[in-house]
Amino acid sequence: MSTVEETGVVADCSVCGKPIAAYMLAWCDACGKPYHLNQRSDLPGEDCGQVWINEEHLGLQFACNTCLQAEADADVSGGLDDILDAAEAAEFARVTEDEMLAVADAGGIRHRRTSSGTYLFERADLIEFRQGRR
Repeated sequence: MSTVEETGVVADCSVCGKPIAAYMLAWCDACGKPYHLNQRSDLPGEDCGQVWINEEHLGLQFACNTCLQAEADADVSGGLDDILDAAEAAEFARVTEDEMLAVADAGGIRHRRTSSGTYLFERADLIEFRQGRR
């Protein structure tokens, strides 16, 4: 098992699911989950959230894109970006598509199967599934 010192990875991103290096780690003030936030201008990195100065509290406020999007979509329940097919779900959960389908068929993860046989998963369920596999 690799250590944080060897890999530089401290957590998995709650937004994109990819590993987070220490210099990219931020914690969402809304959901409390980790996300990518490049805090160094000399190193490359994509952001999966934002940070800004809260003028009311005169402090930094952190939020992941999932929570920011939820605020923007408050009038709409569930966005299409949160629905993944079996291939997308498998990639997100870091398993093969066959493994994902087997887990779904065994009742190990909540899913929906369309009349054409397509499996559909919600991102929140996949995050929970992936965290349970550690």
